[in-house]
Amino acid sequence: MNQQALRDISKKLKVLNYANKIGNISKTCRYFGICRETFYTWKRAYLAEGDKGLIDSRPCPEDHKLRTPKEIEEKIIHLRMAYHFGPDMIVWHLQRYHDIKISRNGCYQVLLRNKLNRLPENIKKRSRNQFKRYEKKVPRHHVQVDVKFLFFIDKQGACIKKFQYTAIDDCTRIRALKIYEKHTQVSSIDFINHVVEKFPFRIKMIRTDNGHEFQTKFHWHVKDLGIEHVYIRPGTPRLNGKVERSHLTGKREFYQMLDYTDDVDLHKKLAQWEDYYNFLRPHAAHMGKTPYEQLKQRMLG
Repeated sequence: MNQQALRDISKKLKVLNYANKIGNISKTCRYFGICRETFYTWKRAYLAEGDKGLIDSRPCPEDHKLRTPKEIEEKIIHLRMAYHFGPDMIVWHLQRYHDIKISRNGCYQVLLRNKLNRLPENIKKRSRNQFKRYEKKVPRHHVQVDVKFLFFIDKQGACIKKFQYTAIDDCTRIRALKIYEKHTQVSSIDFINHVVEKFPFRIKMIRTDNGHEFQTKFHWHVKDLGIEHVYIRPGTPRLNGKVERSHLTGKREFYQMLDYTDDVDLHKKLAQWEDYYNFLRPHAAHMGKTPYEQLKQRMLG
């Protein structure tokens, strides 16, 4: 009998003997932190088989015939390590682009087996306030705009600072991106003109934070375009949560893999990333559909 089996017997006998000593099963269960059903299961097993009945059953050796094929497992590992995709995104990606069907649990077991079930940024647990999630039902009704600060190191080792303007439609998650040297009202006005031309629908409302780049000149320019402009309350970035979350996606799936060479290359790669996000990338909020597939569904619906 191995050490683990002896530990199982010792632990359960201690509980059973304590119950016999005090004569009260409810107090015994509270004392050891177990439920009454568990206690009676152990007691029946002990009366039927003695010490042997108190040994926990061990899982059978893994049947390698039931494991995910190696070639699929390699694809899952690649998507996880290269793009930091979660299980749902990996499942959708494999089905969409490789015609491979695998369950979410099967995908997770592959990640668990290879110790990739937790990403580095998620190791430290963080308490988060829970907010009610909302979503506009009609495209164009609500477009969130924000600026992401970018930092690059050039070939000479100097730090280069850029500003990525982002606009995202609340309903479809269609995005428009553009990088500027400065985040001023001039840049903001130019970006909104770009968004109006880029988006496949007429925008009803734009929501921004209270940054200096979105003040009076920008505000009235948006009004002149026939678009409503509203500010979120100070200190409440969650009210622009979708554009904030899209920046995190960009950080994980685009910028962390970007090898900065020059500005021309940067703008070209950003345009490719924008197209991938809008037309090819499965989106968790749309259950695996892309933003433009969601737009088509909304327009037809």
